[in-house]
Amino acid sequence: MDLGQDRRGVDMGPSAIRYARLQGALEELGYQVADLGNAMTPLPETVEKEGEIRHLAAVRDVCEEVAGQAEAMISAELFPIFLGGDHSIAIGTVSGVAKHFERTGLIWLDAHADFNTPQTSPSGNIHGMPLRVLTGGGHPDLVAIGGEGASVRTEDVVIVGLRSVDLEERRLLREAGVRVYTMKEVDAYGIASVVRRALRALSHLDRVHVSLDLDVVDPDVAPGVGTPVRGGLTYREAHLVMELINEAGIATSLDVVEINPILDERNGTAELAVELVASLMGRQIIGIPT
Repeated sequence: MDLGQDRRGVDMGPSAIRYARLQGALEELGYQVADLGNAMTPLPETVEKEGEIRHLAAVRDVCEEVAGQAEAMISAELFPIFLGGDHSIAIGTVSGVAKHFERTGLIWLDAHADFNTPQTSPSGNIHGMPLRVLTGGGHPDLVAIGGEGASVRTEDVVIVGLRSVDLEERRLLREAGVRVYTMKEVDAYGIASVVRRALRALSHLDRVHVSLDLDVVDPDVAPGVGTPVRGGLTYREAHLVMELINEAGIATSLDVVEINPILDERNGTAELAVELVASLMGRQIIGIPT
């Protein structure tokens, strides 16, 4: 889906990840994998423009379908991996996996906060709003996906890798009390220290969803993303994030979003995404997962 933004191409992200052999990488780690295919998503050219929020009804419909799929997979005690597409899809994925649980933690790996509302968004693009929606703010049609009210509590959210925040977003984040680790903290304390702090903050929760936006990685390493921002995680830092999450045994579901093959170089960003998912799921430099 690329309905949540105005730059075409991220709708091809799931195909690029499949082409980079995600299923094979997971099977090599000993997992049984079922690819459930794509959500039914209209092309932006076929969707009527409406109001100040781009493609609101279409994004809502896709996210409702995805939320239903997510809920079914969690009920079956599976580990779902959702491939995007732009980050607005997380409104469906997170609300679905969190539906039947009192509390679900959320690790948001992203260069952007995605904490805008329709009133604060400079663009009106929904991919800049999903985290605010999931914590109970924003357009009511989106907040209602997966059930009334917030899907996650603000105190159960950790953002890592942040380096691009709109002015009003900054105010909303402070008011909400979301725990944020920017690239300044990564530079000052090291990625291992930052991730361990984030994991400790969520260690009391039974369910934790990881939402990986590939633009958290520096564009020199991951050029094929919709909204690149310089100064992101290095190749090894990104892998260490995933390795530490795996060691903590805390993750129960995953998003991989915002890969734009049109902007990529030889599918390198999708290949990196597969490597990072494999690290999260237990691939080790020495040894095999138990």
